[in-house]
Amino acid sequence: MRKCSLRRSCVVLAAVTSLSLAATACGGTTKEDVKDEGGKAATAGNADPNAETKKGLTVGFLPKQVNNPYFTVADKGGEKALKELGSSYKEVGTSSGTDTAGQVSYVNTLTQQQVDAMAVSAQDPGALCTALKQAMKNDIKVVTYDSDTNPECRNAFISQASADDLGRTQVQLLAEQIGNKGEIAILSAAQTATNQNAWIDIMKDELKDPKYKDIKLVKVAYGDDDAQKSFQQTQGLLQEHPDLKGIISPTTVGIKAAAQYLSGSKYKGKVRLTGLGTPNDMRKYVKNGTVEAFELWDPAKLGELAAHTAVALSSGQITGKEGETFKAGAMGEYTIGKDGVINLGKPTVFTAENVDQFNF
Repeated sequence: MRKCSLRRSCVVLAAVTSLSLAATACGGTTKEDVKDEGGKAATAGNADPNAETKKGLTVGFLPKQVNNPYFTVADKGGEKALKELGSSYKEVGTSSGTDTAGQVSYVNTLTQQQVDAMAVSAQDPGALCTALKQAMKNDIKVVTYDSDTNPECRNAFISQASADDLGRTQVQLLAEQIGNKGEIAILSAAQTATNQNAWIDIMKDELKDPKYKDIKLVKVAYGDDDAQKSFQQTQGLLQEHPDLKGIISPTTVGIKAAAQYLSGSKYKGKVRLTGLGTPNDMRKYVKNGTVEAFELWDPAKLGELAAHTAVALSSGQITGKEGETFKAGAMGEYTIGKDGVINLGKPTVFTAENVDQFNF
């Protein structure tokens, strides 16, 4: 379907406000590992990697929740990339992170406005599918980021990092801090959290490497992404294992609660803590010596890659098929994986040297 000139007049919208980051960001909501859901990413036509990058496009960003600092940072990354590419950015979305019907409505609105592409962080993997498929029938390219839909409902998915990278790098961070020796524990979210369990399985596999022969994983505890319970679980770990040298908490709620406990205890600076956290939550614990280093993906880069992918799709440089490659500006070249998944790359490590450069 040929786009009419209406889209050219679409205004650039960037609603930026500051609220608290959703507490379960890494506990099973924000970070969602790609599942094999039987079905391939929606593709059409053949890719021409040498095709000229189109300018004057309009790309709509639909985050899980507007005015959430995490998505504000991510979408500003997309806006920055689109400006550099000579295209326009607009953001729409609901103020609730669970308003699936609202997300569907905004997908339909973007379709009616005849945007060239949309980047969507889905609240539900299936609920948006009918609307997104309709958008694709209208020649609108669909990229999901941070939180995916079923593969057949979009052209490509920008994943924060691979489960393998997230699992292994957390072990590597802690091992370095404890000198590859001593007892360690894991403070997870819910015992049934799919992504947490996937990361923990990879952590256990990483620990099989002979270089970690002097490290012993003594317990996996579960704080259920509840701040008070995670605090109590940290206390319990140290009472049960007085020789504990380190804790990995692959959840933003857990790592913050563990840091809070350690910072006010005799274990501060003695028991090392790492995992997945946000700079705003962890800054004071890094600065007071409780935490040396932790990690997470950079949401601005996530949004930036989503924008580059949307433009590459709209320009015909890629279709979303496995094995296709494209350039994402200064971020470098990316290769599309199975089911149209594109991994952002290794997570960002935050330390005292760089934590003040981030605000989310």
